[in-house]
Amino acid sequence: MARQTRPPIIAVMGHIDHGKSSLLDYIRKANIVAGEAGGITQHVAAYIALHNDRAVTFLDTPGHEAFKTLRTRGAAAADIAILVVAADEGVMPQTLDALAAIKEAGIPFIVAITKIDKNNADIDHTKNSLLEHEIFIEGMGGDIPYALVSSKTGEGIPGLLDLVLLASDLAEVTADPSLPATGFVLESTQDPKRGASATLIVKDGTLTLEGFVVAGDAYAPIRFIEDFRGKRIEQAGPSEPARISGFSKLPAAGSLFSIAQTKKEAEARAQTNAKELAVGPERSAAVEGIVELPLVVKADVAGSVDAIEHELAKITHERASIRIVSSGVGSISENDVKLAHASGAIIIAFNVGTDAIARELAERDAITIETFSIIYELSAKVVELLAQRVPKVASEQELGRARILKLFSSGAKKQVLGARHTSGILTVGNRVKILRGEIEVARGSIKNLQQARADVKEIKTEGDFGTEIEAREHAAPGDDLVAFTIIES
Repeated sequence: MARQTRPPIIAVMGHIDHGKSSLLDYIRKANIVAGEAGGITQHVAAYIALHNDRAVTFLDTPGHEAFKTLRTRGAAAADIAILVVAADEGVMPQTLDALAAIKEAGIPFIVAITKIDKNNADIDHTKNSLLEHEIFIEGMGGDIPYALVSSKTGEGIPGLLDLVLLASDLAEVTADPSLPATGFVLESTQDPKRGASATLIVKDGTLTLEGFVVAGDAYAPIRFIEDFRGKRIEQAGPSEPARISGFSKLPAAGSLFSIAQTKKEAEARAQTNAKELAVGPERSAAVEGIVELPLVVKADVAGSVDAIEHELAKITHERASIRIVSSGVGSISENDVKLAHASGAIIIAFNVGTDAIARELAERDAITIETFSIIYELSAKVVELLAQRVPKVASEQELGRARILKLFSSGAKKQVLGARHTSGILTVGNRVKILRGEIEVARGSIKNLQQARADVKEIKTEGDFGTEIEAREHAAPGDDLVAFTIIES
């Protein structure tokens, strides 16, 4: 069969909270926002929408910076991107990250200026912001199409979809439905009942109820196919998302998939791919002299694990480090708790629960399990946990300094001195050290201070004064008397 036009695959990208999920929500008339923690999309997902009787597949790519890897995968799997920029904020750091991913993927894009219904929307400012960052839209010195949209009222969205279809026609995206399916793994999850499952995007050919899917070093028999709504279907054609369960292991998000006719062929191809695949993320080894925070990371989907590891890699401390002992997908198991106990790790759980046996074991062995549904909170908590592991380091902070002019009297432990204030504040009770040049002669404390023959609590102005200090070694004229305190950090 000759190649024919297929529906475009669209990646919706941009800065966090700039309205990507709301835009898709309006387009497909299904409320996905309510089910997301904090309204933030934290998994790549795929949806099909119709416009002018033509199908369009949308990839909802996360906007959080930590999901940069996933976002890049989403762009690479897409034909066209929509770069979402909010009219009340303009270009933001993650807008530029998304733009870099689009350029790396080498695909055309359309700018959607969202939130135009807001009182503080400033469209001119947003356009200038785009221009300042060399995003040259139509009418502003460039040829990048754009649309002004409101996900609240729906204003401008039909025009945006018109631009999507026009860009698709210009890009001439095609496929041959008669071929065996090939495409990308968009996301993978560990389903308690179905085992390792994956959402696939078919880029070419047709996925049918025959043979095996091979994705990287994983494979699965095609026993049933589900569409993006979870309904079972007989086949998935070009540009359609499809859910397959029963993989031999979790396929990596972003990996290519193809079809094998037999299990033997699937196993052989997976083994070949395994040899070619790079070894997974390196676990940071313990460094001598640096305390470490061991973590066991569990998350609901493979993409979340990638994102969490990316986020944790940004957390640094000069006297401590994070070591990921283990990471994986699915609920916290007995093995996870045993591993945490053996390594002294804390278990970090993202959008997953804990098995009953594992919970009892964790309580018995006093294993800490921290659960999260928002990555900001996870990151903040790990920063806190890391700080708690760091041993306190004592350091001296200078409070005041004086030059010793005369030794009036001295005993076994005490001596009376005449001195001249040079800096800071010297206070009765302060700890002091006597410096002869750069050499420390003795340490002690201030027992008394006198200025103009009157007792005072502190010396903080220039001039001469008398002091009684307690120190084992005697001071001499020309020495420095330094008041200090010990601080821990």
